[in-house]
Amino acid sequence: QVHLVESGGGLVQPGGSLTLSCAASGSGLSIDTMGWYRQRKVSGKEGEVVAHIFRDGRTNYGDFVKGRFTITGDVAKNTVYLQMNDLKPEDTGVYYCVLNMNEYWGQGTQVTVSS
Repeated sequence: QVHLVESGGGLVQPGGSLTLSCAASGSGLSIDTMGWYRQRKVSGKEGEVVAHIFRDGRTNYGDFVKGRFTITGDVAKNTVYLQMNDLKPEDTGVYYCVLNMNEYWGQGTQVTVSS
């Protein structure tokens, strides 16, 4: 059984910053990637990949990130972080920690950007 613990969400003003954290555990767990996926309450919008980090350290980001977010962590140690800067109201949503692209999901942490 895989267990993901996420933390770091909350309420922040536009232009502010938040850091999300995720730690994974589980017997026999084999992880190639860790990352973040978000779900926004926007009509007609599906969920979005925010960022992934691979075991070899490579990273990729959703197009909307535009240099504002940075993913770090150590896949071998089952930990990942997402530093989010210059947050905008449209970044509001539930952010999920994901393993191996979308094989395992955390319960999600709410991020709200509002003045």
